[in-house]
Amino acid sequence: MPLHAFIRRGGATPAEAQDLTQGFFARLLEKAWLLSADAERGRFRTFLLTALTRFLADEYDRATALKRGGGAAMLSLDFEAAEERLSLEPADERTPEQAFDRAWAEAVLERVLLRLGAEFDAGGRAGRFAILKPFLTEDAVDGSYRDAADRLGLSESAVKSGIHRLRRRYGEMIREEIATTLAASADIDSELEHFLMALGG
Repeated sequence: MPLHAFIRRGGATPAEAQDLTQGFFARLLEKAWLLSADAERGRFRTFLLTALTRFLADEYDRATALKRGGGAAMLSLDFEAAEERLSLEPADERTPEQAFDRAWAEAVLERVLLRLGAEFDAGGRAGRFAILKPFLTEDAVDGSYRDAADRLGLSESAVKSGIHRLRRRYGEMIREEIATTLAASADIDSELEHFLMALGG
């Protein structure tokens, strides 16, 4: 998860990062900080990162922190998956902000792929997305269209047409997902560029 990645990249141990992420979400809900998120003032991603940075500064300034758990209500967050994702990343020099942006972009991509898969497998076409998904990011090699056509019971031209629609819808969904975090549609192109840079970095 992006916030956990930011905290870990800042030098926190896995246990500290879990505590701080839990604490941040608890404070976010307790203080209703989301109500102060003004869509006219910018991206939600930036708001969230700014709020986390302020929270961390406050936490580090506390001389007497509660012991882990501290009696606070614990939220159900998937730290195991977040740690696993971090452990698979090669050692690098990314800043906490860059780690946050990368994790944010991956989370956006994950949501898009889930939506896209559900859409393309709907109407009794279960399994179609799994067969066509590799074509989202890879060009066809000799025989791959034919192989996909055989597996789907379609003609090669129908498969090529389906891949074209899949790629177009993929791009649309990425824009839609990014737009949900922005104030104005005018920001989508710059945020999309930032998204692509974060995935590439």
